[in-house]
Amino acid sequence: MNEQEAIMSAKAAAQVEIKHEVGLHARPSVKFTKLAKTFAADVEVALTPEGPWFDAKSIVKVMAAKAPKGTVLHLRASGEGADSAVKALVALVERDFDEAVEGEAHVRTA
Repeated sequence: MNEQEAIMSAKAAAQVEIKHEVGLHARPSVKFTKLAKTFAADVEVALTPEGPWFDAKSIVKVMAAKAPKGTVLHLRASGEGADSAVKALVALVERDFDEAVEGEAHVRTA
């Protein structure tokens, strides 16, 4: 296997619990898919380890999941940047989709 084949066959997986009050709805879904799209890897998400799996780069599919607070998201990626993609998405969910920080900034400027 040459270096390019090794990069393209890279795989990663993780799971993370949604702590956001409204779950994976409008704003969090947009942030999630926008981040997923920054990676060349194919990224998929599911609500159970068995699936069904759907494209993490599709806002329609991510929002359609209607994942509430407490849901464990199962992530998997393959191809170039797979590990980085999964780590970044897990970190985004763990940071509450960066909404607590935005909310604090909004309170300070109001």
